[in-house]
Amino acid sequence: MIDILEHINAVQREVSRTGETVSLRMRREYRATPDELWDALTDPARLARWFWPTTGDFQVGGSFQLQDMAGGDILECEPPKRFKVTYGGPNSFLEIRLHPAAGNSTNLALEHVVTEIPAPGAGGALYVGPGWDGGLLGLALYVTGLPDDFNPVTFANSPEMLKFNEQSVRTWLQVVRDSGTTTEEDALEAAKVSMAQFAPGVEL
Repeated sequence: MIDILEHINAVQREVSRTGETVSLRMRREYRATPDELWDALTDPARLARWFWPTTGDFQVGGSFQLQDMAGGDILECEPPKRFKVTYGGPNSFLEIRLHPAAGNSTNLALEHVVTEIPAPGAGGALYVGPGWDGGLLGLALYVTGLPDDFNPVTFANSPEMLKFNEQSVRTWLQVVRDSGTTTEEDALEAAKVSMAQFAPGVEL
């Protein structure tokens, strides 16, 4: 069993908007070195253990593809510090930065920027934020040690993960509200879409 609130509260979240550009930012500390996290984030075999089955050429100019999901191009890569990729389209950019912390720990900073935002504007952070919460959770579980039979695809649809997703959607709704970047109506619309995707059957 995972401690849902512990993992939700371990992440710092922020949403901002400038014109037609929306930025979603997340931070979490891991008890692992930058080199260890880098391998977990860029080695397809390791990604398949905690995130999703992934293929690709993980160097500048290469590309990657998540099984039955988004893919993108590798734009920048500075092992073991940072990488930047397109994610799901040419106007969607994902950057991961790793900073050493005390006691062989690492601060991970994730930023997802969309330069031509779809409706409902900054509330669209609710479409992707819970998914990244799930990813950061999976990485935390990987760092602490996953059982041999762990399957991230199966886990993504487990009752435990659906409860985590519900709490994530509610948390992101408050983050969007606090950002002041969109209307309450649009935020609620996005939250309902997000809940239907990440925690089907749960009422907002």
